[in-house]
Amino acid sequence: MSKPSPNPNHPPPPAELHQSDADEDDENVKQLRECSSPYLALQDCLVNSNRNWKSCQKEVQALKACSERRKK
Repeated sequence: MSKPSPNPNHPPPPAELHQSDADEDDENVKQLRECSSPYLALQDCLVNSNRNWKSCQKEVQALKACSERRKK
């Protein structure tokens, strides 16, 4: 008896995020301080665009500008 082959039209559900990973991500975002909002906007864009950086250039530039302001 063989296992049925996975259906290419239905990818497997994403793996659950471990709570410790979520906590670690929260700490990393907190370290960004005033740049956490543009960072999270970039993350949302990347998720919504299937990691297409070209689609998220507005968010990339906003995070870059925030980072440059912090360095001054």
